[in-house]
Amino acid sequence: MQDCLFCKMVQKQIPVRAAFEDETVLAFHDIAPQAPVHILVIPKKHFRNIMEVGADDGELVAHLFEVARALARENHLEGNGFRLVVNTGRDGGQTVEHLHIHLLGGRGFGWPPG
Repeated sequence: MQDCLFCKMVQKQIPVRAAFEDETVLAFHDIAPQAPVHILVIPKKHFRNIMEVGADDGELVAHLFEVARALARENHLEGNGFRLVVNTGRDGGQTVEHLHIHLLGGRGFGWPPG
């Protein structure tokens, strides 16, 4: 998508501090972190949000979560825990219209989150 901030990052038009990259996924450190560890995990294929993901995209979605899990381990978060967040739509807190998972850790979180 031409005007999508995250697509521009995937296309290397905007630099990121990458945490992981392969042929289908890019993960990078958030520029306004909400926790000591705050990494965004995105598919390189553009989906506006989780509602656009189809049944044929199951492997990609699983891979997003595999990458998030590996990054949690790499950042030593598995002991005390961490949070994975997928915001969808304005009321869900989504500010960039490109599917992404927030990996947040390194501090305690309350409930409810909002």
